[in-house]
Amino acid sequence: MDSLVIRCVCLVIRCVCLVTLSMVWWLRAYENTSSFHFSNYFVGFLSEVTAVLSGAGSSEEKDHVRWDLTVSRPLSVEVPRSMVEVVTNWNLPMSRWLHTYVFKNSLKLGKFHAIIVTYAASALLHGLSFHLAAVLLSLGFITYVEHVLRKRLAEIFSACILSKKCPSSCIHRNRKGPLVFFFNILFGAITIFQLTYLGSLFDTDSEDADEEEGYGMTHTVLKWSELGWAGHWLTFGCWVFYRLIG
Repeated sequence: MDSLVIRCVCLVIRCVCLVTLSMVWWLRAYENTSSFHFSNYFVGFLSEVTAVLSGAGSSEEKDHVRWDLTVSRPLSVEVPRSMVEVVTNWNLPMSRWLHTYVFKNSLKLGKFHAIIVTYAASALLHGLSFHLAAVLLSLGFITYVEHVLRKRLAEIFSACILSKKCPSSCIHRNRKGPLVFFFNILFGAITIFQLTYLGSLFDTDSEDADEEEGYGMTHTVLKWSELGWAGHWLTFGCWVFYRLIG
């Protein structure tokens, strides 16, 4: 009896330690993600300022000039509707360029292949960095699975729950209501979870970082292993669910 009690106590202590350690890893991951996000916003806003000061970044509307250059939209990234919305608003000029010159020209290969080619091109433009390539290619799979799953659910429930906000002329019966709110909040929470998971790689205190090449493969594998590869498993689970209901 005493032996059983001791084993139970040890099991409870082990579970508490594992949960605590897991929370520490996730909080650290969110800290790294937030730091990386706000450094990107700073660079984006600095780009806007320098562009305006140099006389660029304006558009003409009738008889007056509008200084409306926007590089990134932080609110759409931090409180996202979908991962598609995040990657679009992360860097608007780059997103438009990739969509126009890479994605559209790759559509003849199929939508999935076009998405992967687009993210591969983005990885090359960001430099030959293993961790950036891993993040961008993972984003390719995540955005594709999210897109097809939400499209299928929107067809089943006839609801405005697509990755992108529906236009006013959409034919869905359920444009508002608890169901639409639930799915949009659910996928928004999943997106924040995925951003935290992917952003865990950007650890400024890591010693496995090269000034030019970034973080190596060891760092990437270690960081995602600490989080149990949760983001990739979640993406795989969403894909399996999509295939089941498809």
